[in-house]
Amino acid sequence: MKFGIRIPPPQMGPIGDPDFVIRYAKLVESLGFESIWVIDHALMCIEYDSRYPYKTTGRTPIPADANMPDPLVLMTWIAAATERLRIGTSMLILPQRHPILLAKEVATLDRYSKGRITLGIGVGWVEEEVRILKQNFKDRGRRADEWIEVLRALWAEGVSKYEGRTFQFDNIASYPKPVQEGGVPIMIGGHSAAAAARAGRYGDEFYPHWSTRGPNEESLSELKTVIAVSAEAAGRRASDVRLTLTSTSDAKTAYATAELCARLGAERVVVLPPKGELDGALPDELARFKATVIDQFPD
Repeated sequence: MKFGIRIPPPQMGPIGDPDFVIRYAKLVESLGFESIWVIDHALMCIEYDSRYPYKTTGRTPIPADANMPDPLVLMTWIAAATERLRIGTSMLILPQRHPILLAKEVATLDRYSKGRITLGIGVGWVEEEVRILKQNFKDRGRRADEWIEVLRALWAEGVSKYEGRTFQFDNIASYPKPVQEGGVPIMIGGHSAAAAARAGRYGDEFYPHWSTRGPNEESLSELKTVIAVSAEAAGRRASDVRLTLTSTSDAKTAYATAELCARLGAERVVVLPPKGELDGALPDELARFKATVIDQFPD
């Protein structure tokens, strides 16, 4: 079992402070965490009618005026300060990005990190955010599928070509290529059947994030069936899609949650960071998690 950890969300840590980011990344690397995960929003709406799907209140816990760095720049900063940590997005809102530019940005990041990048992608849930970006909220799933195909085409060795509904190109060069064989791994995020189907068609990993509620066994079983059917239709195997699940970092409950994740077939558990200051309780809390959980599940 691998254990990743999210970078503290803006309401829990000063992630706009470059020194904090470096100290936090080095700390979790030293404690044996396999990966670190960052979040993405181009902007935050002060008022919105869209419902946040991971809280019963339907409201995101992140304040609208929170300091939220660009994820790719933040990942570059983390990569420069660490040696072993895998660095991923959880999740990059893929349809909001230009896929040709994104392909080069992520490939460059993979090069400079020496192959430590995972691109976690989602389609987004804030319709107001999408409208402000002058994009169509209703076709974001279709665009996400095509954007993944564009990324794969541009990351493949040699001259690139692609024929899609939005993008068409032939006989072009996009360099650098990612270090990782087959391109940067793509993690599909989401708890819907559409997300699971996308994971079956395209994903190297699937991350059905259920926040602090933990893994939902019944829903996960249904989603794994969708993955299997979708993968078979795409000429892939369901086993090609690895599973990541979520746990709290509370040492009293995390071990049981990690055991459940292992039984459900997860290869990675992403931990929601505990509250606390770097100069206070946070290092001790994370060290307790290492002793109680990470050390009990040798990779």
